[in-house]
Amino acid sequence: MAAIGIDLGGTKVQGVLLDGSEVRRDAKLPTPHGGVAAVVDAIADCVKALGGVPKGGGIGIGVPGAVEADTGEVRRAPNLVGFEERVPLARLVAKATGAGQVRLDNDVNLATLAEHRLGAARHEDEVLGVFVGTGVGGGFVLGGNMRRGVTGAAGELGHMVIEIEGGRRCGCGLAGHVEAYAGRASIEREARRRHAEGEPTLLVELAGDGHMKSSVVARALAAGDAMTIELLDEAVRALGAGIASAVTLLDLSLVVVGGGLPEKLGPLFVGRIEEAVRSRLFLASSPVRVVPAELGDLGGAIGAAQLVT
Repeated sequence: MAAIGIDLGGTKVQGVLLDGSEVRRDAKLPTPHGGVAAVVDAIADCVKALGGVPKGGGIGIGVPGAVEADTGEVRRAPNLVGFEERVPLARLVAKATGAGQVRLDNDVNLATLAEHRLGAARHEDEVLGVFVGTGVGGGFVLGGNMRRGVTGAAGELGHMVIEIEGGRRCGCGLAGHVEAYAGRASIEREARRRHAEGEPTLLVELAGDGHMKSSVVARALAAGDAMTIELLDEAVRALGAGIASAVTLLDLSLVVVGGGLPEKLGPLFVGRIEEAVRSRLFLASSPVRVVPAELGDLGGAIGAAQLVT
């Protein structure tokens, strides 16, 4: 049965029309910053661009934050304007699109699910998915099943504490989290802060007043920009510490790393993360592998569509 999947990100709304395991259509719109109503309108526009809700089908949505799957509510999504408190997103999208079924889950849970079923982790039963974009998210497959936890927030690797005191502030308002060092938005905040204090960097020159996208970070790194190198070194260390802790806790066999930043920086960046993980593992003999995601930009949307198929 055909279904629509929506990956709601901090910078883009990515949608697919999935028929079985085949993507029939895809569409992408910028994420608006005008609050909940604007986001719902953007999702409805993306559904329209995909040809509307298929007959008998539904809409699955991946959200970058804590989700109550049973009620269709977003509990908190710090990287989306207007989603700091509960939002009944499933009900609002159903009303805007006429869909008979709308289901939600965490965006990285769904991207991990897609990689487990169709991508880099399709032959593994113990998997951690880590996706680095505007923020940093994680999802677990344990014993072949997605684990969401008591509150639905299992796998929030970006909000693991790696600096107990004096850590950099995260977008969620707390300090010392993985995301505070490795999320693209956090990298941008730090780069602009240091640039405002007089430190030169291509990051600000290339981005101007716009978003410091992952492509900007990749271009600045390729040019040998000193601040970019330093910030990405910090990102690798933070991801290495967070992933190593998860691997040690759960004794995992595979870590899949995806998202906008790893996609733009390439396999060498993922290789550096694997080295950072291995240097921190309690068991040096652990067979865990850290590999790039295979489904690319559409992985989250593909996983979202699988919610309603």
